[in-house]
Amino acid sequence: MKKRTALTALLAFTALAMQAQMNISIGTGKVFRKDTIDQVVYRMQYEVDGCTDTLKKERFQETMMLEVGKKCSRFYSYTKYVGDSVLAADIANNVSREVMIEHSKQFGQSRLSEQTYKRYPAGRVTTLDEIAGDINRLRCEETEERPVWTLTTDTATILSYLCTKAECRFKGRNWTAWFTPDVPSSEGPWKLFGLPGLILKAEDSEGHYSFTCTGIEQCHSYRPLLFNGKDYEPVNRKAYNKIHERYYADPIGFITGSMPNVSVTVSDDQGNKTKNPKNMPYNPLEREK
Repeated sequence: MKKRTALTALLAFTALAMQAQMNISIGTGKVFRKDTIDQVVYRMQYEVDGCTDTLKKERFQETMMLEVGKKCSRFYSYTKYVGDSVLAADIANNVSREVMIEHSKQFGQSRLSEQTYKRYPAGRVTTLDEIAGDINRLRCEETEERPVWTLTTDTATILSYLCTKAECRFKGRNWTAWFTPDVPSSEGPWKLFGLPGLILKAEDSEGHYSFTCTGIEQCHSYRPLLFNGKDYEPVNRKAYNKIHERYYADPIGFITGSMPNVSVTVSDDQGNKTKNPKNMPYNPLEREK
């Protein structure tokens, strides 16, 4: 009974707090195992500037982390990590709805919930995502595709590193990247990689997404690179995209369809009931080719 009460309260909270951002997150308290798959050699922090609504030009900022191991890498939202940690603590402590709302405002909400594992398993790329939190946790494993880069003679300085400009067409977008050979890694944010040095900045030609590196740490002590997707639902890319499209078309209907014993009430800041959101803006990083 306590778990059901906590979940219902959280549903009401998220529907209220996230409506303006068109983002709903539900925590059921389920714990997913984490497996050590590698050892972290480098950690990079990136600041993302993105656009979820291409019509209204609404933008968001988010902090991401890239962990580079000896065999594979992980790219994930640090903003989401902090938010999830606070939410889990709130549920465990049975805090009030008002406190949850305040914490949501204080710690922000993630717009990039995907985790990207390059070369895990070997020769593959694995994407993990959560649709409305614990309701649907998806694992999409695909053959890794290497971007075909065109190097230029243009240079720029980022984080005191001299960088060279490169361009490519990848996953439905035209990308410009700036990389430095002074950091011996061919890695980069998201699924971008394959240049003779670390990618410190990348942006698409439409100005929808940009990643800028703001910090680099070389790990001298042991730090495990973790994978928590073994228990996620395995899906192919087509099914993965369809599930996201269903959710953004009718998020409340998606939730109640997945959890028929749970009811969701959407309210404004004054507690007045409002219409359920429909056809939410959806501008994924990866597009159809």
